[in-house]
Amino acid sequence: MSEELHVELARRLREAHRRVASLDVDEDEKRRVATRLIALTDASKRDVTRASARLDLLLADLDAGRRLGPDSDERTA
Repeated sequence: MSEELHVELARRLREAHRRVASLDVDEDEKRRVATRLIALTDASKRDVTRASARLDLLLADLDAGRRLGPDSDERTA
């Protein structure tokens, strides 16, 4: 993997963490989204390409205002 891909993913993850921290939702919902993002961040250490695709899905869910329950990430499994 190229260093540029790693750097770009790190930048996008940082921005995603900022977005999650500023979500205007109840604490349970925020905790679910944060847990999903932390798992995605951890997974990025092993597979940058897949983590990037999962991040795209998470950001699309955030952009669309969809609820992000614990099973929301199942479609990428």
